[in-house]
Amino acid sequence: MAPQIKDVPTKPYDGQKPGTSGLRKRVKIFQQEHYTENFVQSILDSITAKGASLVIGGDGRFLVKETVQTILRIAAANGVAKLIIGRDGILSTPAASNVIRKYKADGGILLTASHNPGGPNNDFGIKYNVSNGGPAPENVTNKIFEKTKTISSYKVVEGEKDLDLNTLGDKEFAGMKVQIIDSVTDYVKMLQEIFDFDLIKSFLTSRAPEFKVLFDGLHGVTGPYGKAILVETLGLPASVVQNAVPLPDFGGGHPDPNLTYAKSLVDKVEKENIQFGAASDGDGDRNMIYGKGAFVTPSDSVAIIADWADRIPYFKKGGVKGLARSMPTSAAIDLVAKKKGVECFEVPTGWKFFGNLMDAGRLSICGEESFGTGSDHIREKDGVWAIVAWLNILAAANRESPNELIGIKEILQKHYKVYGRNFFSRYDYEEVPSEGANEMVDALNKQITSKSLVGSKFASKSTGSAFVVSEAYNFDYTDPIDKSVSKNQGQVVRFEDGSRVVWRLSGTGSHGATVRMYVERYVEPGKGDAELFRDTSEGLKGLIEVALEISKLKEYLKREEPTVIT
Repeated sequence: MAPQIKDVPTKPYDGQKPGTSGLRKRVKIFQQEHYTENFVQSILDSITAKGASLVIGGDGRFLVKETVQTILRIAAANGVAKLIIGRDGILSTPAASNVIRKYKADGGILLTASHNPGGPNNDFGIKYNVSNGGPAPENVTNKIFEKTKTISSYKVVEGEKDLDLNTLGDKEFAGMKVQIIDSVTDYVKMLQEIFDFDLIKSFLTSRAPEFKVLFDGLHGVTGPYGKAILVETLGLPASVVQNAVPLPDFGGGHPDPNLTYAKSLVDKVEKENIQFGAASDGDGDRNMIYGKGAFVTPSDSVAIIADWADRIPYFKKGGVKGLARSMPTSAAIDLVAKKKGVECFEVPTGWKFFGNLMDAGRLSICGEESFGTGSDHIREKDGVWAIVAWLNILAAANRESPNELIGIKEILQKHYKVYGRNFFSRYDYEEVPSEGANEMVDALNKQITSKSLVGSKFASKSTGSAFVVSEAYNFDYTDPIDKSVSKNQGQVVRFEDGSRVVWRLSGTGSHGATVRMYVERYVEPGKGDAELFRDTSEGLKGLIEVALEISKLKEYLKREEPTVIT
């Protein structure tokens, strides 16, 4: 019997413009009549839906399962040939990217708001990934947005029961093929082809219980991935994984792996003298590395992975084609690229910019300061990949120094002695009034345009240190592959001593505005241990004061303190 397809009349909703990571709004907005259906139909209208094969999965947050059923009905009505769906509608974002590539799908619809809180009163998100496994480029997201502004109806299959998403295997829904896959299996197999799991297991076994490990899934999607890798594959006890059950509201927490929201991990690492602690976010594309007395900034993390890449089988075999970072990320990886003699790119925030370079064969390892790190094994940042990369590095370092235990702190200190240290911190001001945020940006732009900042001297009241502005500009980027131009990607002020400050309005929130301020100060390797190894807050104190003075951030945002400091 042919499926019953109905054209449902609808009207456009304002503001359905996908950002760098899709459309993110409060759950209650997505629950409005026709809202989700409009956006899904607009995605399908922007691609060749008829005969397509698409991957569907999400981070397990509230509304994911219901939305998967909605997609099933709309996809079948639009002639999609096949959907590949993670069990219970769950796939980490990196796992979804891998599945798109492995099964040669035409694209994927990912249901996630990444590191944003979940639950009925918090956030939901939908984004489209293209056939390379990466986020849709602007020419696709712009097309989707244009469709949302003119949509007058959407197609849906009626009279079909909800599909069982829990049972693995091949199924059929209204004449459309559906394959329910295990959310973890393909991803773990991929990592086993990248890293030296035998070396990691040998190291962890031989140095137990001296070298302790703790992974925090923050009740996001990666708990089962952590268990499959650390417990089932590497043979560690179940106690090394905490908050491992994915929950629709992430246990009431904020699934963002940083020092503020992963505090239970930090506290346990310090209390129990754990050498290796790690956390991932709601959808698994971000990570934090933290050992006893040693926090690894995302900027340092990607630089160190790049420096040790020849100990990782994937890169030992294929080489490192190039390195890259997002503009706000510190220049630590630039120093590694220079020493290794490989290209290094500075791109806007957004993983799609890395994807173009990867597809062109010019990029292997890259990172964003927002705890996103990855490589060309897929086309998304990959939190669990970065965590296993660090375990591979630590195992290799201890093999090379068998008479001393090398932990995270020792890796960091060795790196600073060779390359110097890029003191780096990010101040996040979340859910601030959009009006004040825009006024701050406008004021900075006026100073940039007039060049009034250049040559100005600013002194820190607490440290006495002085900073003279050498240049101020808006960061623009011309993609070396497709020649597309991205303007106004962040405001940058550089100082004569090489320090810099960046301000950027973030596009990943769902309510109000988020302003991020990044401060970076470089110290050369010959300055001595006392200077290289000092606390980050001390190393940046004077520069942070000057950054707040230049931007008048507290006045515009009406905030005395940031929401998060990383």
